[in-house]
Amino acid sequence: MGLLKLTNVSYSFGEKILYKDAEFELFKGEHVGLIGKNGTGKTTLINMIVGDVIPDSGEIRLQKDISLGYLDQYANVDGDLSIFDYLKTAFDKLYEIERELNAIYSKEENYNNSKLMEKASDYQSLLVNCSFYEIESNILKVADGLGVTALGMGTKMGELSGGQKAKVILSKLLLGNYDLLLLDEPTNFLDKQHVEWLSEYLKSFKGAFIVISHDYAFLDKVTTCILDIEFAKIKKYSGNLFKVLSTKELHDKSFLNEYNAQQKQIKKYEIYIQKNKARASTAAMAKSRQKQLDKIDRLVLSKSSGKINFKLNAIPITAKRILKVENLRVGYSFPILPALNFELQSDQKLVITGFNGIGKTTLLKTLIGELQPLSGQFEFASNVKIGYFEQDFKWQNKSITPIDIVLDKFPKLSEKQIRSSLAQCGVNAKNALQPISTLSGGEQSKVKLCLLSLTSANFLILDEPTNHLDIDAKEVLKQELKNWQGGMILVSHEKEFYADWCDEILEIK
Repeated sequence: MGLLKLTNVSYSFGEKILYKDAEFELFKGEHVGLIGKNGTGKTTLINMIVGDVIPDSGEIRLQKDISLGYLDQYANVDGDLSIFDYLKTAFDKLYEIERELNAIYSKEENYNNSKLMEKASDYQSLLVNCSFYEIESNILKVADGLGVTALGMGTKMGELSGGQKAKVILSKLLLGNYDLLLLDEPTNFLDKQHVEWLSEYLKSFKGAFIVISHDYAFLDKVTTCILDIEFAKIKKYSGNLFKVLSTKELHDKSFLNEYNAQQKQIKKYEIYIQKNKARASTAAMAKSRQKQLDKIDRLVLSKSSGKINFKLNAIPITAKRILKVENLRVGYSFPILPALNFELQSDQKLVITGFNGIGKTTLLKTLIGELQPLSGQFEFASNVKIGYFEQDFKWQNKSITPIDIVLDKFPKLSEKQIRSSLAQCGVNAKNALQPISTLSGGEQSKVKLCLLSLTSANFLILDEPTNHLDIDAKEVLKQELKNWQGGMILVSHEKEFYADWCDEILEIK
């Protein structure tokens, strides 16, 4: 058996079938990318492996004594610990061994005890073999690679933003000596140079890992095989991602042909049974057909999301200059960015990049009026209408449905119009009626895309809109932004997403 094996795993969420008799095996040293459309159950699979979600049936087996590391970006941590002390907790077991070793050496009479000296020697060898005396330099190496040192290693964990905290948690995970890592969207809070560092780190990682990411360029760099979730099954492919995607397309066509043929056969049985079950002369034959129908192992067609086909609602603007920023300082109790000066023309598309946590989102929130500037000023043209995409998932009521969310912002729309708009953004009919908190990150992002598409605007302000989107939704959004005729400010760490259509790049260092 490999490090991990799933056998005949089935799991449903309400009426939604995520897995039906799914299976795969993971072997030592494999670097696996987990892909699938939004809502197919990628995060659910990770949660099943760590034991937070129990499958309806089937078996999940981990190799005995395996060390498993899981990236939980929302884990509760001691807010009073400094970043450095928190990262040192990755080596608690080694520090405990050091304390026991020092306790042995602290008493002079122990030097005459051969058993204790032998134990001390074993402890010493263990610490050396585990690079205990390089711990602090290794911590700084990983922290620097992910941009954590720039936050101040003495900074308290409780003082960090959500994104900053997630980076520190990722750093601690990488410092642990795990046989298997489970990484759910590790690049979401990293800027491009730190994504590149993480790519190189994972490529040389000696253990195995499963990583979920919608950054396909990142996945292509770090993986040796792919797990694809579709049609409630998990299929394993060897090779790099982009080669796998072309192979997968052929597999999907074959499956759809098989599914359609089965549906045709099922319909044929159902029609025959309905017509003949009440007739005395044919009831026995109808009963036989019913038995045949019941024995069919029905294929499941994934309905996680519909086809993406939304359009942004652009309105004209007459002003030549759409935004002027003069000596603008943003922040909370103190400025977190230098004074900014720039102008945007009515058709100009500006991408802002830079160190995660440096203040890009704070700048955007200042421009939309959610925060007040600390000094300086900015001025939009008089007839500017802003369409805003917020990075964070902040819903006033987590039990509210996507339909109600759209209706609250656009009360004049009929339910039919709302359903149609959500469907065009990839939110299917069932998900449109579910509480927003039960949807995946990608599905929630599509609800936000729906709100954006219904907003009449001539200037877009977008904060990391691609973080949770699958490849289909990302491609449609890219084309819409490429064709956009108004002004735009986009914050993004995905160079592949914006490189071929943006006009200017503002890199904040």
